[in-house]
Amino acid sequence: MEQATFAAGCFWGVEATFAARPGVTGTAVGYTGGTTENPTYEDVCRGQTGHAEAVQVDYDPAVISYDDLLAVFWDCHDPTTLNRQGPDVGSQYRSAIYFHTPEQEALARAQKAKLQESGNLRGNVVTEITPATTFWMAEDYHQKYMEKRFRMSQGRL
Repeated sequence: MEQATFAAGCFWGVEATFAARPGVTGTAVGYTGGTTENPTYEDVCRGQTGHAEAVQVDYDPAVISYDDLLAVFWDCHDPTTLNRQGPDVGSQYRSAIYFHTPEQEALARAQKAKLQESGNLRGNVVTEITPATTFWMAEDYHQKYMEKRFRMSQGRL
């Protein structure tokens, strides 16, 4: 098993998108890339901790490659909007790839360059590519939020 970490706006939908992919064995939402120890959702929402809402993805590389995970990442958000995804505004909603290995870094940088050069985007790719740092788990009610919400709508929670 390997691990990948991505930030692409509000972590609820991003987590659900990755969790639905074959080969993804686990997901968790949390905060990374900031300076405050043990940040809370409220801390991060205030935009003063430097953290991004992020998703940590555990995956089986024999089933889904890191390249494939990057394709999901690029497709699930707009990598040309700085510190914003849809109605969510602030640095906590930035587009970022937090690499765990030199191989992940190289693949992320290559895909970012290819995407930028494709001419298929309205603007420049602003996605940060930085080393993974401490990943602080978000509160329990945020974990698998979309899955819980679906079950509630089906009367199964």
